[in-house]
Amino acid sequence: MDITPTMKAALTLFREHTGILRTSDALRLGIHPRTLYALRDAGLVEPLSRGLYRLAELQPLAYPDLVTVAHKIPQVVVCLVSALAFHGLTTQIPHAVDIALPPQVAHPTLAYPPLRVFRFSGLALSEGVELHTLDAIPVRIYAPAKCVADSFKYRRKLGLDIALEALRTYRVHPAFQVDMLLRYAQICRVDNVMRPYLETLL
Repeated sequence: MDITPTMKAALTLFREHTGILRTSDALRLGIHPRTLYALRDAGLVEPLSRGLYRLAELQPLAYPDLVTVAHKIPQVVVCLVSALAFHGLTTQIPHAVDIALPPQVAHPTLAYPPLRVFRFSGLALSEGVELHTLDAIPVRIYAPAKCVADSFKYRRKLGLDIALEALRTYRVHPAFQVDMLLRYAQICRVDNVMRPYLETLL
């Protein structure tokens, strides 16, 4: 299939925007839907999720699920098992992307990847957020110590074994800071729950 000037111009716009565009952003930039579908049919762009396209010429994504979620729902913070896995604090393999959202935000719908939505508020939502650039996309993820505190807060949903594994692994993690861990435990109101387990490790 010949690449038309219109398709070439669209590819240039993709390259100027990290190689990933939502359909709405592509339309806003002047890429006609027919052009977008022609690029897809020619194998020049590939769908990451419904309404999200990426240049096929780019290197494979290292974190496709996290990048897709962050690009589609920029206000989310990756949390719990997904964040623990990102930081190497769990042996669990996430089967969905765990995300934190404030109570008033509508439940997001995403064809792929599957999501598990947790409602955070106040300091539990705003504190401990780190910005990581993954595959050229900014992704908001809770810091290791915050992830451990959150896993204790949600231990009834996740299982206490996941929280304990996270705590043990964090104890030997390069980012380990006991004061920071206790601060987040207080914010999450689990300091009395966590402290006895922490004391056995120190």
